[in-house]
Amino acid sequence: MSTKPVRPGPPAQLPPSRIPPPTPGRPETGEPKRVTLDRLFSKLGLASRSIAQEWIRAGRVRVNQRVVRIPDTWVAWPGDCVTLDEQPVQPSTQRFVLFHKPKSVVTTRQDEQGRKTIYDVLPEELQTLHAVGRLDQATSGLLLLTNDTTLSSFLTDPANRVTRRYLVTVRGDVTEETRLASLTGLTDEGELLHCESVTVQKRSGRESHLDVTLTEGKNREIRRLFKALGHEVIRIRRIQYGPFEIGDLPPGDWREIPIEDAKRDLQA
Repeated sequence: MSTKPVRPGPPAQLPPSRIPPPTPGRPETGEPKRVTLDRLFSKLGLASRSIAQEWIRAGRVRVNQRVVRIPDTWVAWPGDCVTLDEQPVQPSTQRFVLFHKPKSVVTTRQDEQGRKTIYDVLPEELQTLHAVGRLDQATSGLLLLTNDTTLSSFLTDPANRVTRRYLVTVRGDVTEETRLASLTGLTDEGELLHCESVTVQKRSGRESHLDVTLTEGKNREIRRLFKALGHEVIRIRRIQYGPFEIGDLPPGDWREIPIEDAKRDLQA
């Protein structure tokens, strides 16, 4: 696949003091830090915590030559000798990928209902990456993937107000009154749901086409909000997350950005 960086869109409005610290597993000092064993695999970008827990319970992991089967065992890193299948674990190369999630696949590694997941679509080389946030099964569009847990935490932290932009189709005519109501927001199941901005691109008595921006990743926020405002959502496609845009990336395809370029784009 091409590794050419995408052209960033409008930068996330983030003060320099909130830029992610150095990548986990590459501390600036050699001082060890205590971390649970399953979390260590995640921080090193080797596996999700759930997969690491399976490895540990299966007896494949040793700490200082002793088999450990308890995932939340504390280890010192760097410091303790941790092996998987008798091979020392090392930080994996940090990666950052833009993926066009197709509709009808779920953003999870394993699905109890047997539905197709993003990992059934992604190639083997990207199987160790985790999704930055989620898109529900019926939503398509831009999904960020990485094995840098600090970077993903930064992108999903509501305090950082990293923007997400969507093209949304709803039933009915969205009036100016409704548009303003979506900005003010409403409370649903104890959560305040609201949009950062909404532009009505086209509307009729049958349906309306909207350009919607959010700054948080609440579960199914757009669907819940517009349903409460009297408009069933027909279609959602995410086209931008922070400075990263989907562009002409086809569904099911992906594009990699060098990790340092991704961090630089966030600081722009």
